[in-house]
Amino acid sequence: MASATPLTSAVVLAAGHDDVSRSLLTHPLGGSTVVGAAVGTVTRVVDPSRVVVVVAPGDTAVREALGDGYTYVEQAEPRGTGDAVLTARAAIEALGTDRVLVAYADTPLLRPDSLRGLLHRFTLKDADLAILTAVVDDVAQEYGEYGEVVREATPSGPAPIIAIRDQAEQHAPREGRTELNVGAYAAHPGLLFGELEAMAADDEHRLTELARRIIGRGKSIHSYQIYDTSEVRGINTPEQLAQAADIVLARLFVPVKNTDTQIVFGTGGWRALIGEGYTLANVRRLSQAIANEVTRRGLEGQGVVIGGDRRFLSRESAEAAAEVFAGNNIPVTLLRDDVPTPLVTFAAPYLQAAYGIIITSSHNPPQWNGMKVFRADGSLPLDDETNRYQDEANALSIADVVTLDLARARETGVVVDRELDEPYIDAIEEIIDVDAVRGSGLRVIVDAMYGTSQSTLGTILTDMRVRAEFIHAQHNPLFGGIAPAPDSERLHALKGLIERGGGRYSLGMATDGDSDRIGIVDEQGEYVEANDLLLLLYWYLHEVRGERGGVVRNLATTHMLDRLAAHFGEESREVKVGFKHVTAGMEEIGAVLGGESSGGLTVRGWLLGKDGIFACALVAEMLARTGKTISALRQAIWDVTGRLYMAEADVPATPEMRVEVPRRLASEPLTHVGAYPVASVSHIDGTKIVLEDGGWALLRFSGTEPLLRMVAEAATPEQARELLDWLKGFVTA
Repeated sequence: MASATPLTSAVVLAAGHDDVSRSLLTHPLGGSTVVGAAVGTVTRVVDPSRVVVVVAPGDTAVREALGDGYTYVEQAEPRGTGDAVLTARAAIEALGTDRVLVAYADTPLLRPDSLRGLLHRFTLKDADLAILTAVVDDVAQEYGEYGEVVREATPSGPAPIIAIRDQAEQHAPREGRTELNVGAYAAHPGLLFGELEAMAADDEHRLTELARRIIGRGKSIHSYQIYDTSEVRGINTPEQLAQAADIVLARLFVPVKNTDTQIVFGTGGWRALIGEGYTLANVRRLSQAIANEVTRRGLEGQGVVIGGDRRFLSRESAEAAAEVFAGNNIPVTLLRDDVPTPLVTFAAPYLQAAYGIIITSSHNPPQWNGMKVFRADGSLPLDDETNRYQDEANALSIADVVTLDLARARETGVVVDRELDEPYIDAIEEIIDVDAVRGSGLRVIVDAMYGTSQSTLGTILTDMRVRAEFIHAQHNPLFGGIAPAPDSERLHALKGLIERGGGRYSLGMATDGDSDRIGIVDEQGEYVEANDLLLLLYWYLHEVRGERGGVVRNLATTHMLDRLAAHFGEESREVKVGFKHVTAGMEEIGAVLGGESSGGLTVRGWLLGKDGIFACALVAEMLARTGKTISALRQAIWDVTGRLYMAEADVPATPEMRVEVPRRLASEPLTHVGAYPVASVSHIDGTKIVLEDGGWALLRFSGTEPLLRMVAEAATPEQARELLDWLKGFVTA
């Protein structure tokens, strides 16, 4: 039978040794204060009601910084760290405890796992004392205030600790790798306070002396080693505070694994690795948070519509979400089989549902899944709304989730299974000129990328009398081992089939894993960049279909759209990355087209979200009505707008880069990128540098992946590559 978890209390030393160190404790650090960060780490391991904070006489600053919920005791005189711990004796003994954790308020960079590891080691080794240690380089320069752990040399096995040598005891500079006593301890309360009292009788008040005494008495002392030396840094000077702020900021961008199951929305919904952040438990928690919003707003009668794509766990997740909404007395339309994301975007306003939800991770690799949430009008919620959903979901425990068994929910009609393919297809065919395509003789190959487009897009193409062949259309949750993104690198099979067709095919089409993005290959087997496709469709909508209005693009999309809009006398608008910003911008200026360079687009009068299936149908209509090939149309429009060439690259975004790159951009105002004068710099989303000659360069950290995205556009491929090389050099310098 497993033993009960030992009852733990903690002492946090926050009295400081002088006025400067005390004042630094309440300085801001990473959204909190120095002392707030240190105590916050302790309370991830020890219940706040069992934390005793030792403060200076008459202190109010630390108390105000931390607030209520802790026990505060005052150290009458600054006689040393051992005396400070002894001051907490009565408070700790009143709590009743099996073990005591001692930590310092001026070491706020320790992680909860380090303290947790220390406590585990203390208990599992049945130690009398356990200390936290770290092995570091450059000890004299950065860690001179820490004591050195001295071990006995042994031929094999763990070397026992025989002493902790203070800095004052060093007779020669410490060189090479040195093991340091970081200053966190775990001990039994009787031993801890008994030894500290005996030390005080001998006028010894240094906490480090505790280890020496325990070793001298033949008691057991063990250590837990931390490997991230950034945790070791204490804050006793303004310079150390500035360094700590950098470390805290950098940590915010480190992908956290294993214990981090937080739900975090990116630019297109919540996405996470399956089995890590993406779990059925998190699906249920997020569904409960959205169900709470439905209930607060009194929209239960409208219900929700839920679907899933072909990814691993999508069907199980859709059913789990349905059980949560049903458990909250909210009717559910559960879409049968796998469905495209745009069908759910359509279904929300079609059914007048409060929300549309689809389980998908779009174009991400197969080991990912996620959830997209759509408003009643089919638009994506903006950041303030998704922040509200994720914060509420993360605050919920699984015990807070209300569910109704799916079988019972179906029996009672709270969950209704339904297909909406036909209404969705009919709605597309009301906008697309199906009759104009019939008789055109178009023949296409469609790469479904193992996604969800075959049924709906196949029906539309058949209705148009387009002869269509599908590849990669079977259900394969591994997507052939690649991320299902319709870009040039992943469409080799499609390009090869068209090249080998000898003019047999009019074009190739591709949709991503959830069918909201499009990729096009022309009649010669050449991949058509999404930027060029947006240019073609804007020209077609404006000039052939006669639909007047401007265009909206995100800041990573070609400026040739602006040139074409100016040629038409129309407005163009640049927005942040995220299709929700594109559709919001379209509404503001009444744009006819909105799109992004990654292959997402929509048109006025259709969905408030991107739709690769609709886009494929619109391309077929464009070819049929103009009677021209993609390559011919593209050249004709370039004759109007001129050419711009884009170069892109992604590099892994280290935490240090996320701190240093924005700082350098802020501290060194750019006047030139290489030899090219800078006209303006925008910070609406990353940093976009616009040059006087019309070229531009963008640095933007991804919101969903640990990547720094770099994009450049210029009048020649060489200049675009030159700008991209400059960006790479800037971030790696």
